[in-house]
Amino acid sequence: MKVAAIQMVSSTDLAANLAHARALLARAAEAGAELAVLPEYFCIMGRVDTDKLQVQEPFGDGPIQRFLSEAAREFRLWLVGGTLPITADGGRVRNSSLAFEPGGACVARYDKIHLFRFDNGVERFDEARVLEHGTTPQMFEMTARDGRLWRIGMSVCYDLRFPELYRDYAARGADLLLVPSAFTQATGLAHWELLLRTRAVENLAFVMAPAQGGLHESGRRTWGHSMLVDPWGQVLAEHAEGEAVVLAELDAARLETCRTQLPALGHRVL
Repeated sequence: MKVAAIQMVSSTDLAANLAHARALLARAAEAGAELAVLPEYFCIMGRVDTDKLQVQEPFGDGPIQRFLSEAAREFRLWLVGGTLPITADGGRVRNSSLAFEPGGACVARYDKIHLFRFDNGVERFDEARVLEHGTTPQMFEMTARDGRLWRIGMSVCYDLRFPELYRDYAARGADLLLVPSAFTQATGLAHWELLLRTRAVENLAFVMAPAQGGLHESGRRTWGHSMLVDPWGQVLAEHAEGEAVVLAELDAARLETCRTQLPALGHRVL
């Protein structure tokens, strides 16, 4: 199955971001991708955290959700809309990742569970000031064009540091783990590839991680390096910085070989 991790450098302009996303999705579809995944906050990277409140939508309808549904239908793709701000209680939003099937229906919603907080004296982030955290892991199933069923576990960015989420997916038979992200330059340089390859190896699953990658209007620089990793920890494809469609073939036979040769998931004791 061919998949596409979409890398963006999103701005504060919603319409411009959707136009860029559409162009990149068109490229993915033309290249033969069956599944395309956009990065975290593909729709807006604000100058301040509260900017995302201006484009929030109730779950089920809104211009961003209509865009995703229409793109999935137009390009006949399984499409995961990185994340977008979905209205929550108390003046906050959920950082939600939505999956759409090629007919345009939303088949899964995952709300980011772990909220990022970081302060190195130069960069400071605290997502809890604006976001309400999710509580529930979420998987969906897709049937590829060759008839093979893929079980897909959803996550977002900072979730990557919490292996128990991915172990839950592995225990439920996940073949592919999604990690749409907007890693900071500092944390990405230190840990991005290390964590992605670790999640792949320990769970014997493919990992697909589309990212924001470049300098944004706020002055923030995101790490990029959108990546696809196989169950043995080998990097199948990667793009460092700037807009890109990162393509790779996910080989189901390779997945089964890794799991048969080293059936570590069946050796768990704790």
